[in-house]
Amino acid sequence: MLEEIGLTPDEEELYRCLVRANTARVGELAQRLGRPHTEVVARLDALRDKGLVLPTGPDPDAPLRPLAPDVPLGEALLRRQSALEEARAAVTQLAEDYRAGMRRHDAAHLVEVVTGARALRERLRELQNGAREEVLFCRANPLAMPGPENVEEFDALARGVRYRAIYERAMLLEPGALADVERGVRAGEQARVLDRLPVRLAVVDGRTAVCPLVPDRDGGEPTAAVIGRSQLLDALLALFESHWLMATPLGTPADRAATGYQPDGDEARLLSLFVAGVPDKSIASQLGVSRRTVQRRLADLMAAAAVDTRPGLAFQAARRGWI
Repeated sequence: MLEEIGLTPDEEELYRCLVRANTARVGELAQRLGRPHTEVVARLDALRDKGLVLPTGPDPDAPLRPLAPDVPLGEALLRRQSALEEARAAVTQLAEDYRAGMRRHDAAHLVEVVTGARALRERLRELQNGAREEVLFCRANPLAMPGPENVEEFDALARGVRYRAIYERAMLLEPGALADVERGVRAGEQARVLDRLPVRLAVVDGRTAVCPLVPDRDGGEPTAAVIGRSQLLDALLALFESHWLMATPLGTPADRAATGYQPDGDEARLLSLFVAGVPDKSIASQLGVSRRTVQRRLADLMAAAAVDTRPGLAFQAARRGWI
């Protein structure tokens, strides 16, 4: 079981026996395992070298004690995980190099068509797992992978990959959608909101884009194009950047903490929806309060921002990092 991290089956058997006994002499271990004395001594030497058995003193027949496995085996496990991660990244890069080579020699490989929600989810996961610099998203209603299912984003953020996402306003009206966005922002995602997005889009490291081909209303399996380095990809990147400049930022908690007065959690959610242009009735539904409560809270926020108009509140909320 532990061969993958450097422990042979015979060594593991001996170590487990010593752990169960807590303390034992060489002869006792040989008897319990039904193994020759010299064989047990050799295995004990190997376990000592791996930091799993306490070194003995001058008495060769002194009782033996096991050491905790966490540190020596944990370090080996981390090394194994790191090697696997590097291998996965290398395979992903090789696959991209292969596709790039095919595209250079055959224009038919410039755009790859992926059909089916499952195949599309796997491709998005593969691309995010291989991301090293930045992932861009234009997000409306999900094509194949709802926000809560995209655990790859949090893994990528943890290893230093930058995420920028633009959300269509209508998406924030879905139950739980705002909480999902806030979870991503807390993890480090840079999020903005726009009234309407012309396309759903994912771009990884500026080299590969995934873009849906068939609108949901047409029915059937989702179909998307995977686009490699080309002028078409350059056009999609320019499209993203132009909409990023127009979209309304959703600040991180750290941004808000530097501005003095801080809206509480409910106020921050209300402001996010308000600045995104969501109607009062829909805000009330999202927050589980009455429309009158929403209007009262907005009035309180206007007073805190020292403005007397809703456009003024939107401007001050963005300027002060309240959202």
